[in-house]
Amino acid sequence: MSDVWLSLVLLLVVATGMWWRQCQTRNAGWVDVFWSWGTGVTGLFFLVGGEGALLPRALAGVLLLCWSLRLGSHIYRRVSQESHEDGRYAAMRQALGDKTQPVFLLFFWGQAFLAWGFALTFKVIGEQQQLNSITVLAGFLLGCVAIVGESLADRQLSRFRSRPDSKGKTCREGLWYYSRHPNYFFEWLHWLSYPLIAIGASQGPWLWGLPVAMFLFLWFVTGIPYTEKQAIKTRGDDYRDYQRTTSAFFPRRPTP
Repeated sequence: MSDVWLSLVLLLVVATGMWWRQCQTRNAGWVDVFWSWGTGVTGLFFLVGGEGALLPRALAGVLLLCWSLRLGSHIYRRVSQESHEDGRYAAMRQALGDKTQPVFLLFFWGQAFLAWGFALTFKVIGEQQQLNSITVLAGFLLGCVAIVGESLADRQLSRFRSRPDSKGKTCREGLWYYSRHPNYFFEWLHWLSYPLIAIGASQGPWLWGLPVAMFLFLWFVTGIPYTEKQAIKTRGDDYRDYQRTTSAFFPRRPTP
């Protein structure tokens, strides 16, 4: 079995284990921890085992390691410390009823396939022989900005939520003044860095589908729709006013 297919099998096995843990804890948020760390470990496996040029492999590896450790650890702390399940998964659980666990198992497997698909990015970079040093460095710097930006957005939101007067209110501080979802924006920006690094790779052009896929997922599927629905449920008119004045994704100054 090739390393590509072996990695998929292992991800499916781990996803099944995480689903079983979810059955015990009734907290499906563990799937987000799995996706972050699973993508990181699998991608690093491809980079380390690759035989391509060292510069793109090394810089892509640094970005991937920092991204995976930071995001996975951030979600791990949230999932392990909070007493309630993420609103997205709680809504799914309520809507599915008796079908919850079979559907969640398929969902966890789907996340394994997604982690595998995104990790294949690093299979391409791992075998990359031709490179453009300028675009490799540009991609690396863009990735650094994205990881710092996402980390800053998460810290600003956590700090706001920790205040006793924040209940029922919307964070409009720091990066959240310019975008309703700056963490999602920087997550998308992070995946834009790898196609730049992979310019010159034989399969490099395919990687431009990464930021497109991530944007579609965040905008239409797993990100903004569920998050905003939950925000309106808990913050009502305050969040509706935030929607009216503040960009959903790309940062810009609020409208009057």
